Amino acid sequence: MKIALVVFNGITFLDLIGFYDVIYRLNLFEHTKGTTWDFCGLQDEITDELGLAIKVNKVKPDLSEYDMLFVPGGMGTRQLRFDDEFVEWLKGARNAQYVISVCTGALLLGAAGFLENKKATTNPSAYELLEPYCKEVIKSRIVKDGNVITGGGVSTSIDLALYIVGLLVSREAVDMVKKQIDYPYETQGIVEV
Repeated sequence: MKIALVVFNGITFLDLIGFYDVIYRLNLFEHTKGTTWDFCGLQDEITDELGLAIKVNKVKPDLSEYDMLFVPGGMGTRQLRFDDEFVEWLKGARNAQYVISVCTGALLLGAAGFLENKKATTNPSAYELLEPYCKEVIKSRIVKDGNVITGGGVSTSIDLALYIVGLLVSREAVDMVKKQIDYPYETQGIVEV
């Protein structure tokens, strides 16, 4: 599996890092060994909402080459959803096996058309912003509608990645990862359409 982790100016890094810290562990399991990922963006460095900068290791790659697209949120999504270049670039992942967002990353998926006729969720503070992009906003922590999986607010990024581990590997794998990261919580509010 090849994963595109999308980054952009105005990102909330916890959305990204919570997911990444769990999802890279797919390589621990025989069924998903060989999983790779790239931090993908439209420029070689991006800055979060608070001024922390990171280097991007793939600048504007062809997203059709990835099996999974992951889009985090952040205040930058509010304007980025109207950025034609960015939205067109995201559309390149239309044939990805899994299209995933957490927090207001759902707004970017919506702008790129991934949520059309789908049920989805986002950060509770952005439910109204998400409404025009999807069939129905579900006020829940995780919503899976076909190959599109959306997560709620920032801390959902860990739960979302654990959900993906369960989907791709097993419940036992989820328990193993939770033990490794000392995560005692059970994910609540999962809706599968």
